[in-house]
Amino acid sequence: MAETAAPATTRQKDLSVRVSPAAQLRAAFETGSVQGLVELRESPFLTMVGLRVNRDSDAGQRVASVTGGLPAGCGGVAGSGDTSVLWLGPEEFLVVAPTEAHESLGGDLIQALREALADGEGQVVDLSANRTTFELTGPRSRAVLEKGCSLDLHPRVLQAGTALSTEIGNIPVVLWKTGEESFRIFPRASFADFLGRWLLDAMREYASPEVP
Repeated sequence: MAETAAPATTRQKDLSVRVSPAAQLRAAFETGSVQGLVELRESPFLTMVGLRVNRDSDAGQRVASVTGGLPAGCGGVAGSGDTSVLWLGPEEFLVVAPTEAHESLGGDLIQALREALADGEGQVVDLSANRTTFELTGPRSRAVLEKGCSLDLHPRVLQAGTALSTEIGNIPVVLWKTGEESFRIFPRASFADFLGRWLLDAMREYASPEVP
C-alpha cells in the first residue's frame, strides 16, 4: 500500500517538539546580548540544501532557475527573494531558505531542485539538520568575531553580501556578512553549544558591570 503524507497539522505538531542545537543557550544569549552594541541569537531549523553542480552546465542552469541564480566565485551569494545560495567551492553551493520551504512542512524547494537536476551530473542533499544558524548583530559584532577568526573582517575587505568558509574559535563555520553590522554564522549542529558559549565569552567585555 502506498504511503500517504501526514496531514499538515500532524507535521506541525511533530516539528513543535524539536529541540534546536543551541536551545539550552537561549536564555544566555538574551542576557549576554548588549542592546545597541552586540546581540546574539539562534535562528534554528532553516532549510539548507547542499548542491553540487557545474553552474555552466544545462543542469546548473536549470537549478539556477529554481534558486534565482548560482554564485560565480569564492565569497559569492546569489538567489532571489528569501532563498539564498552561498558559494562553498567549485561546483559546490549551500542553499539557505526559510523553515517553511522544507518538504516536512509542505514546501517544494528541495523537490524542485531534485527535478531541476534530473539526470544531470551533480547532487542535491537535504542538510537542514546538519547545521544551525547564529545571528550576530551590532556595531561590536566584528570585534567579537576578530577575537577568533583569521579572516580580515574589515569592511574594506569583507563586504556585505559575502560568505566564506572559515573557523571561529577553532570551529569550522560558514560566515555570511549579511549587512554592515550583521553576520550569519553556520556551525555544524554538534559544534553549536561550544561555539555559542565561545561567542558569549567574546561578548562579555561589552556587558555592563554588575551593580553590587
